[in-house]
Amino acid sequence: MITVNPLEVDGMMFTAIQVELPKTNLIMITNETGYIMCAALDVDVLNEKLAHRKVVAGRAVGVRSIDDLLNAPLEKITDASKTYGWEVGMTGREALLKIA
Repeated sequence: MITVNPLEVDGMMFTAIQVELPKTNLIMITNETGYIMCAALDVDVLNEKLAHRKVVAGRAVGVRSIDDLLNAPLEKITDASKTYGWEVGMTGREALLKIA
């Protein structure tokens, strides 16, 4: 099942997406600038193979819900996200508010 819902984070609107798969879920929160996602996100591919796209993205490990993703520290971020002030260790919520 795929669930797509609007998500308000401190007054700013994002889209929350959850894809239920066997034995795991893909969880992400996005807007027109960038996104955060569960550990299924391969940041190295975005930085190395697709660097020319300047994708703004970060991943959190061990999250099982949208709320977890908002509150978890980002374990890895793309190089492009640094231009928005993202840092490893900031919460998903903090990162999203920098691209709102």
